[in-house]
Amino acid sequence: MTDNTSHGSSTPDHEEETTRRYYETSDVDAFYDAVWGGEDIHIGLYAHAREAIADASRRTVRHAADRVADLLGPDATVLDLGSGYGGSARALAERFGCRVVALDLSEEHNRRHRAANARRGLDGLVEVVTGSLCDLPHDADRFDVVWSLEVLCHVTDRDRALAEAVRVLKPGGALVFSDIMAAEETPDEVLRPALSRLGVRSLATLSFYLEQLSALGLKPCFEDRTADLTTHYARLDEEVHRRRAELRTVISPDYVEDLLTNLPLWADITHRGLLRWGLFHARQTEAGPRRGPAPGP
Repeated sequence: MTDNTSHGSSTPDHEEETTRRYYETSDVDAFYDAVWGGEDIHIGLYAHAREAIADASRRTVRHAADRVADLLGPDATVLDLGSGYGGSARALAERFGCRVVALDLSEEHNRRHRAANARRGLDGLVEVVTGSLCDLPHDADRFDVVWSLEVLCHVTDRDRALAEAVRVLKPGGALVFSDIMAAEETPDEVLRPALSRLGVRSLATLSFYLEQLSALGLKPCFEDRTADLTTHYARLDEEVHRRRAELRTVISPDYVEDLLTNLPLWADITHRGLLRWGLFHARQTEAGPRRGPAPGP
C-alpha cells in the first residue's frame, strides 16, 4: 500500500534538488517544448482522444480558473506554486487582470518565465520568485487563491506544503490544485518503474489529500478526471513513437529511447487503474481551526 506518512522520509531539500535537476535538463526542456505543449506542462482535459496535447493542457487552466472565478479580478492576488514556464500565471493575469506571484524552485524556469511575461506585457502583473513550497517566503493571509497544477507529486513533505499553502490564504480564500495520485492500496513498487524518470519516489492518494485538507480547516471538493490522465499518457506515447525520428534531431537519442521505454509504462498503469488524477477545490469552513505556521521538519 502507498504509505501516506512517508512524505518526510527524506529532506525537502533533497527532493527539490532532484526535481530541479530533472526540469533543468536540456532534453527534458526540449521534450516539453516539442511534445507536451511548451507553455502548459501538466495533464490536459480532452475534448476527444485525438486532441492536441497543448490544447487539452490549456483547457485544464481554464477549467481550474472557472472554479475560483468568483474570487478573481483586478483586486485579487494569486500564488502559483510550481509555476514552471508560466502558462497558468499569464493565463490568469490576462483573463482576470489579477496579480500573480509565481513561485518555482528552478531559476532556469524563472528566467524563461520572466522573458515570456515581458514579451506579453505582463511583467507588471506577474511577479516571479524562486522558492520552496515547504517554506513559502510570504506572510500569512496574503492570497485570495493558491494554485498548483501537478507539483505536489514532486514534494516529499506534502503535509507541510499543504499547511504552508493554507497559511498564506486569506480568510475566505481558496486552494485549487491537481495532482497525479496512486489508487488506494497500490504498492509503491508497482509504480516505481514509471515514476523513476521523474525522480519521484511515491505518490499520495486521494484519501490523504481529503483528510489533510479537512484537518487544515478547508472543505475539499474533488473532481475525478482520471480518464483524462489515461488519454494524456496515451497521447504522449503515441506522439513520441510517431515522431521519434524528428525528435532525435532536437533531443538526445538516449533520452528519446528512455521516453520510448518509459511512456508505455505510464500508459499501462493508467489503463490498469493504478493511478488517479483530478482537480481539488478547497475553501475554508466557517469554523475551521486557527491557522498558524507550518510545523517544522
